[in-house]
Parts: sequence; C-alpha cells; structure tokens
Amino acid sequence: MGKRAKQTVRKPVKRKRKKSMKLSISKDRYKQLVSKKVKRQRMTRQEKKLLNDALYIKYCRCLKALESKDYQSKTYPICMNSVYKRRKVKPPYNAARRCSQTFYVDK
Repeated sequence: MGKRAKQTVRKPVKRKRKKSMKLSISKDRYKQLVSKKVKRQRMTRQEKKLLNDALYIKYCRCLKALESKDYQSKTYPICMNSVYKRRKVKPPYNAARRCSQTFYVDK
C-alpha cells in the first residue's frame, strides 16, 4: 500500500466591499485639512486618514471624468498634478490601477 497524497484545503477568498465615490467630509473641513498638510502642522491619525481618503476619491473622480472625454493618454498626469502634486502630497502606490478595485461606479 502506497502513501496517500495530502489534500490541500483552500481558504475562501475575502473580497473587500467596494466604496462609493462620495466624499465623507465637507468642503470646508477638506480645505482645512489640506491647508494643515501644506503648512506641515501636526495632524492626528484620523485627520490624515480623512485627508488621504478624500484626495484619493478626488483623484479617481478626475480619472473617470477625463477618460469619458477622450483624453485617454493624458488622464494620469493631469489628475496626478491637479490632486497630489500641487498640494505637495505624496501619491499612493499604483493609485490609478486601484481605483476600479476600490470604488464602484456611481450612476
């Protein structure tokens, strides 16, 4: 009698729920957080998270809007400059590719 091969058990894949592209903070709060970041004032973890989420949402919205207007080749640099570079904020890694994975399309 030969040895039996071990059976591997696959774990179910957990998929993250997609988010809406709506900003979770008001325009005034957003401007306040951006000015804090630009002036290099101290920010709490929650404020940093709020600002990063808001910037990412704005970036993904920009990509979506420009892609629908036939600016296909120029969308990434235009949006990156308008959202992140002008505010002197470091953009997240692979930001453009993750937009479709993170957000569902609002209609």
